[in-house]
Amino acid sequence: MTTLGDPDGDSAIDLGDGVTLRVAWASRTDVGLRREVNEDSLVAIPPLFAVADGMGGHAAGDRASDLAVTRLAGSVLEGVDALGAVEGGLLAAARAIDALSAELGAGAGTTATGVVAARLDGVAGFLVFNVGDSRVYLLEAGEIRRLTVDHSVVQEMVDAGMLTEQDAEHHPDSNVITHALGFGERPRPDVWFVPARTGQRLLLCSDGLTKELGADGIARRLARAGIGAAADALVAQALALGGRDNVTIVALEVLDAPDPGPAPVRALRRRRPRGFGADLDDTAEQPSLDAR
Repeated sequence: MTTLGDPDGDSAIDLGDGVTLRVAWASRTDVGLRREVNEDSLVAIPPLFAVADGMGGHAAGDRASDLAVTRLAGSVLEGVDALGAVEGGLLAAARAIDALSAELGAGAGTTATGVVAARLDGVAGFLVFNVGDSRVYLLEAGEIRRLTVDHSVVQEMVDAGMLTEQDAEHHPDSNVITHALGFGERPRPDVWFVPARTGQRLLLCSDGLTKELGADGIARRLARAGIGAAADALVAQALALGGRDNVTIVALEVLDAPDPGPAPVRALRRRRPRGFGADLDDTAEQPSLDAR
């Protein structure tokens, strides 16, 4: 388990050209009630916030998730183009994890999901990225929305109309993912741009949270007064409901953002599912996103 950055904080993030985005955050991680080792890692260093859920056994999963957050942090915090920095950090992590697998003589991998504060076409917001089945949720005007799409067998079954979203959460193959960092694969993250609006809350989480809480349960706790209290309530409820896995979250609140007008959420990258789902474009757009 690796945690980078302060667990609680707020920051005015300079996005350049006089554009500033002010956010508060609270990060939490817990080993859960059934695992001996916490294989999750997180980073909360503006403009980067990310969660990684390692796999491959105690040492391998822990070290794989560490490599994900440290390589991402090294790339994003030194870069200007947020999208290029994220993709470069994920690629560096994947190569380091493959080297780790060779060293250990066993497979190692990790999910990686997160956000980077950035600008797209002059609009302040968040670059949201995902590899695997860790998730990012958006709570806005009392409505919860999952921004990321799981890279998993059951998600492809949902996309093909073979399962409902509700049935997918409890399917016996719900933990079988189709894409991760490591295992000899080149990372191909899904990427979105989400315009920032004052009052928004975003939640990054490993599946140790979503195994226990549905979207409604997440929304009720994420809406609590104070982002730290909301984060505490989310982890406490996951443990109260069984704590079957490591639970890791980063909760963000937008304290102040320039008005983006009607700017929508935009898909910038979507990978092609290999199984049941319809093909999606690998490169929907190729913009330059500035981050500071």
